[in-house]
Amino acid sequence: MTRRGVAILGSTGSVGTTALRVLDRQSDRFAVTALTAGSNAALLHEQAARYAPAFVGLVGGGSEAGAEWRCGPECLTAAATRDDVDIVLNAVVGAAGLDATLAALEAGKRVALANKETLVMAGELAAAAARRGGGELVPVDSEHSAILQCIAGRPSVEVRRVILTASGGPFRAWPRERVQRATIADALQHPTWSMGRKITIDSATLANKALEVIEAHFLFGLDYDRIEVVVHPQSVVHSFVEFVDGSVLAQLGVPSMELPVLYALTHPDRVPDTGVPPFDPVELSPLTFEPVRADAFPALALGIQAGRQGGAAPAVFNAANEQAVALFLDGAIGFGDIPRAISAALDHLAHLDGDTRDAILAADAAARRHVTRLFRC
Repeated sequence: MTRRGVAILGSTGSVGTTALRVLDRQSDRFAVTALTAGSNAALLHEQAARYAPAFVGLVGGGSEAGAEWRCGPECLTAAATRDDVDIVLNAVVGAAGLDATLAALEAGKRVALANKETLVMAGELAAAAARRGGGELVPVDSEHSAILQCIAGRPSVEVRRVILTASGGPFRAWPRERVQRATIADALQHPTWSMGRKITIDSATLANKALEVIEAHFLFGLDYDRIEVVVHPQSVVHSFVEFVDGSVLAQLGVPSMELPVLYALTHPDRVPDTGVPPFDPVELSPLTFEPVRADAFPALALGIQAGRQGGAAPAVFNAANEQAVALFLDGAIGFGDIPRAISAALDHLAHLDGDTRDAILAADAAARRHVTRLFRC
């Protein structure tokens, strides 16, 4: 069996380390050929020593980098376009992953995409890059992996709607006024998933679900009226797909990123693996579903509105959210200020052009500046 080369962008983060555990078990099928990290040089040194990839990159650079490492943001694109890389698992957080995804698609790679911001910011550009270069996008998010598995190659015209599930985060049952006053420690206590800090905050505001709605629009060619969100606290049902004849399929599994990571590597095939424990419907019962409380979590509606508007609006939403979350994690603003910052940025900047990469990046930068100035004393 010929092993396929895998580049992991963001190898020291939550999804990156999960992917390496999966690859440990699938070493007869895949070889780790490139690793990059943002700033965690210590863990990257350990990973490089263990997997001996041909390429190692550190975005942050500096004296902690290994002698043969590539440094700076350009190392992401360099890793993603190597000849010995067949699959690029993009687990970079935020807008920083955009250029690497576009370059990998242009180079004909499979992109296992955990960096949903790429499609949120530049879904049309990503689709165009894939057409030009012959690359393909396969989602790593559990919700989109579930949809992909349920659709199983059926054309989008046979799909009536998809329903993304959301855990509801740590504040699912909190009154709106209490949610507004939530602390950093409160927001980082996700009830079902272990994730990085930024995505955990996004799950608490439901901004993450808005990003997933926009991503589903581009991945599956569905308009926004055919994408819905329901709260499912147990995080066992990852998504539903309703077909035009009324039949509904759902993909279920214990809350683990190992299964969607593995499926993104092997799609459309399935291979034996022991990473996810056996499914026990009795143990995991009961499974419950609730409507989203839109008044308590306004970021969801703001993101869907931005997706519907198109142009630069999704990039503005994403950038404003990223900047607001960074300020919140630094203790500079309150939890309730995050959706207020997003709304203010969209009010001022959603009209900007989003037809080119440079225009999207300009809108991204403008949104970050707007949010920073909004809270400057």
